[in-house]
Amino acid sequence: MEMDQFFNIAERTAIEKLPQNLTTIHVLDCIGHHEPINNTGIAEKMNLSKASITKIGNKLLEEGFVKRTQMNDNKKEMYFRLSPQGKKIFDLHERLHELEAERFYRFLDKYSDEQLKVIHQFLQDTSLFIESR
Repeated sequence: MEMDQFFNIAERTAIEKLPQNLTTIHVLDCIGHHEPINNTGIAEKMNLSKASITKIGNKLLEEGFVKRTQMNDNKKEMYFRLSPQGKKIFDLHERLHELEAERFYRFLDKYSDEQLKVIHQFLQDTSLFIESR
């Protein structure tokens, strides 16, 4: 559902070009939250291989969603920053997550505080049960 919603909103906001999969959008999101960031940093934060990040990063660069920069103290290491096009996608992705959070909070509004405490305890107990297996 997220990708369909993402594409529909992008179309309405005149974003013409989009990454075609969720992982690539999340790499853009990681760059946007941590720029400037290098391949190793993205790989660690996203728990993906450096090879995957290199491939995705090159594709994002080729499509104009990111820019590559160097830090003054290290001419070898390359860092990513969002391009204006990448920033639009980053902002749209952020907005979608905000809308989903609002939607979830509205869903929770139908429960009383006491019911939410019971649900919370149940989920904690379930999590501990699963982890102890």
